Amino acid sequence: MTDELVALLCDPSAVSEWIGGQLPGSGPFEVRRVTAGMSNELFRLERSGRAWILRRPPRVPISPSAHDVRREYRVLSALSTTDVPHAHAHLLCEDEDVIGAPFYVMDEVHGRALAGELGPFADTAGRRAVGFALVDALARLHRLDWEALGLQGFGRPDGYTARQVDRWTGQLDRYRIRELPDLDAAAAWLQDNVPEMTRASLIHGDFGIHNVLFRPDPPAELLAIVDWETATIGDPLADLGYFLGYWADAGEDRFLDLRLDGSPGEWPTRDELVARYEELTGIETAATIDWYRSLGQLKIAVILEGSYVRHVNGQADVPAFAEFEHRVPHLAAHALAIALGDA
Repeated sequence: MTDELVALLCDPSAVSEWIGGQLPGSGPFEVRRVTAGMSNELFRLERSGRAWILRRPPRVPISPSAHDVRREYRVLSALSTTDVPHAHAHLLCEDEDVIGAPFYVMDEVHGRALAGELGPFADTAGRRAVGFALVDALARLHRLDWEALGLQGFGRPDGYTARQVDRWTGQLDRYRIRELPDLDAAAAWLQDNVPEMTRASLIHGDFGIHNVLFRPDPPAELLAIVDWETATIGDPLADLGYFLGYWADAGEDRFLDLRLDGSPGEWPTRDELVARYEELTGIETAATIDWYRSLGQLKIAVILEGSYVRHVNGQADVPAFAEFEHRVPHLAAHALAIALGDA
């Protein structure tokens, strides 16, 4: 079945013919499927001892805007002259007749994904280095002059912050199957207390330990931020608040910790990460950070609720989704507690 899916989603002959001599080496590519799921898919292309990654939408996209590889290619191309760690993009194919969907080709990054398995970074020194490397990369991204990079029209920064609550509660309402009163209460508070956006930045939209690759061995070096499909021009503190939504401090309820790792060792605290972010970006957060943290927790709860609904409806065979029956209300309660100043 894997070979059949490769032929269906990334036909080696069609890809080899379209790329031709645009990349080093000669002859046809060997193609292997790397990832699959609700996100864009990855295929490894190899020939003449060199390898690249092809990224295309999934076979059945949730919506065209959710899997726009043209936007990903544009942002990766814009990042090519910056210090933001990323995979270099080489080619964009907009002709859907080649493999049935647009795609782009980028460098293969030989890095380690740490979500759920920290490996040599599991001790306290490793965790602290990883945590600070994450916030350093986020700060680099938010410091960029996105207009100088040619990203005009890439997003709608005006009113971005004010649109967020309606966007995420609207998404929830499209698949809501149960009452989530704490989430509704948090959303109402957020709607009534929207802060003024102090600056517009290029933001990732799904930044966290689940979307980065590190150097395989210590010292901790973040090699690439990946999965740019939700990137836009918006409020950088929305990115920060979402990132902190995955971050439980020592002694807090582990049910809130979405870094997917429960082994011993101490991470940097949220306060340490925020202080580092402020130092690197010059953005002051004290007056509004609770709003953005609550929004980030709400966003995560809505995303996980979507996965739970797919589980209930028999649309996703992922055992972990079943536990979201209880985790989502817990996250919703925490979003409300942050809003009320209790967390």
